[in-house]
Amino acid sequence: MGPGSRSARKFTFPSAITVLAAVTLTVWLLAFLIPSGQYERDADGAPVEGTYQRVDSGQSLTDRFDDLFLAPVNGLYGIQDAGSGEVGPDFSGELYGSAGVFLFVLAIGAFITVVLATGALDRGISRLAHRLRRRGTLLIAGIMGIFSLLGTVEGWAEETLGFYGLIVPLMLALGYDRMVATGTIILGSGVGVLCSTVNPFATGVASSAAGISLGDGIVLRAAMWLALTAVTIAYVARYASRVRRDPARSLSGFLPGDREQAAEAAGEPPGLTGTHRAVLVVVALVFAFMVFSVVPWSSALTGDADAEPYGFELGWSFPHLAALFLAAAVLVGLVARMGEQRLSATLVQGAGDFISPGLVIVLARGVTVIMNNARVTDTVLHSVESAVRGTSSALFAVIVFVVNLPLAFLIPSSSGHATLSMPILAPLADFAGVSRAVVVTAWQSASGWMNLWVPTTAVTIGGVALAKVGYHRYLRFAAPLLAVLAVLICGFLALGAALS
Repeated sequence: MGPGSRSARKFTFPSAITVLAAVTLTVWLLAFLIPSGQYERDADGAPVEGTYQRVDSGQSLTDRFDDLFLAPVNGLYGIQDAGSGEVGPDFSGELYGSAGVFLFVLAIGAFITVVLATGALDRGISRLAHRLRRRGTLLIAGIMGIFSLLGTVEGWAEETLGFYGLIVPLMLALGYDRMVATGTIILGSGVGVLCSTVNPFATGVASSAAGISLGDGIVLRAAMWLALTAVTIAYVARYASRVRRDPARSLSGFLPGDREQAAEAAGEPPGLTGTHRAVLVVVALVFAFMVFSVVPWSSALTGDADAEPYGFELGWSFPHLAALFLAAAVLVGLVARMGEQRLSATLVQGAGDFISPGLVIVLARGVTVIMNNARVTDTVLHSVESAVRGTSSALFAVIVFVVNLPLAFLIPSSSGHATLSMPILAPLADFAGVSRAVVVTAWQSASGWMNLWVPTTAVTIGGVALAKVGYHRYLRFAAPLLAVLAVLICGFLALGAALS
């Protein structure tokens, strides 16, 4: 074989869908080896500690193959039989599949796509960057603050890839380096996602899988968001100030033509039109109303989880929120005067673009159906019940955070990770005497922290490639901040668990 005939292939980490397909097959095979068992359930369906006992699954080999074959279908609209607890598409009972979450993901995908199609959000951020161009620290804080806010309410992450062409030259023109631009974008949006308050793709999916409201635990998450965002902004601003004083201390260095490119790109962007302003107002009102509709205000304001709901509380869940974002998408299209043809096409395109995260949720839910029907979920719970029993609530919350770190690496999709892990983690919280909302916060903190640096995320790898800084240089830049954030996360989780 001659030289060059063997092409070197670079390893590419499998997609979330491929990973979950492998997990589905692995769990199905393990279900043959794991003994079947079950707990007694209380009135809310939560397992009662100390009541586990071995039972016969009652499944034949044909039944098990049927579960494997129908796993994605059951993950979407499987029905749990009230008597046997088994899940299947033809039973009568409560919906076990994730059809509600799946439709919500498509609806918010349509909404986000329509908003981006108007150009209002991009134009608004560009105008903000230009207005603050002579105030470096304020510019960094302003962009990171906006990105973090978008991250905490709607999972703003991949959308940031389109801003490197604007922010990199702008930072260079101010005397900073490419690493400042990279940190501003990746860490700005990333810390918002890490501290998601009502992010539907993280908090929403995890809360649904844990059987709690999207608004449960929002006070702790909001406090985390404020504190961790402030720390992250201060970290990037401190590095930027140091590089401006002494360019030799830059971790990324400067490429030939950086100064010239910066000068060319420093021109004033087009201003906001009345339509753009109207769209931005609608977007702000929609997300504000979403927060209002899901927060259990009586519990949040009184600190009593069992407080009687106020008369103005809506208590909305995914069906209402899906309808909200579909209606909001149409409203934005009307405000922007997109026209019937363009609006319809954009709605369909947006829903189609979000099919992938929707399928990830469905596949992950299918794994839990296999475990449920084989009656091994409670066995897994029982195997770790002794480890949880006697553990302080603060330590338990930190353990949940640590345990989810490797899972976040293997499954970079927050939606899939949540759907897969919450059916196990949420009941463990009951055994440890910790609110399930704390477990949701611990899980999303682990997922968000890992996604700030792991090479399995397009946001990180794509970002450093667009900024031309080198992944190893970015890791060196971000490592001290990651350590500080990990300590702060554990502190907040311990406090939240102690107060729950």
